[in-house]
Amino acid sequence: MFDPSLLGRMAFTHAVPSAAPLPPGRHRLGIDDERDTVLFVPDGLDAGVPVPLMIMFHGAGGFPGKVLPFIEPRAAQHKFLVLAPHSMFPTWDIVIGGNGPDLQRLHQALAAVTSRYHIRRDQLAFAGFSDGASYALSIGITNGDIASHVIAFSGGFMSVFMQEGMPKVFIAHGLADEQLPVQTSGRNNAMRLRAAGYDVEYVEFDGPHAIQPDIVDLAIRFFLA
Repeated sequence: MFDPSLLGRMAFTHAVPSAAPLPPGRHRLGIDDERDTVLFVPDGLDAGVPVPLMIMFHGAGGFPGKVLPFIEPRAAQHKFLVLAPHSMFPTWDIVIGGNGPDLQRLHQALAAVTSRYHIRRDQLAFAGFSDGASYALSIGITNGDIASHVIAFSGGFMSVFMQEGMPKVFIAHGLADEQLPVQTSGRNNAMRLRAAGYDVEYVEFDGPHAIQPDIVDLAIRFFLA
């Protein structure tokens, strides 16, 4: 029987929380000894109230600690969880050759989070930068019944073979991006998704291939609106 995970489909379902919430701060989830997934918990969460969750995928050669500083202050201010996976290889499996261990590890991480927190199903974002943005676009559109929002900071491409649900999409790209030209990446991705009927907010900024704090603020407002 064909395995849908080969096309990027996740079998994840929200669990009923049965474990105690974690204290504020960063927490390794024990998914892997070396390349572990990190969960950031803001202070002041009400354990009985469903909480938004943003999953933030790092760029090529990156790790959770490179992208978390851009999101954590906003998460602390607006009271949402941030899940930062670590790719098994130097970049995400879909960039190298297809869906594989990173998708399985994401499933494990989501199961761990939902065992402790009620997650708002209308505020669960797949987000990322560069290769991480390509990954967020690819698996977010493929699993739009899980992701309510997809946020791509300077992403390059989408690899989508199945479409489920209709997540809202935010794409931002620098006009001076020296690695992924805006015309063939950001603009092309936005055009394709709009043509497919997706609600897309597309933003261009005057800058290079980098995460811009003011653009992150726009994305957070988009996510929590």
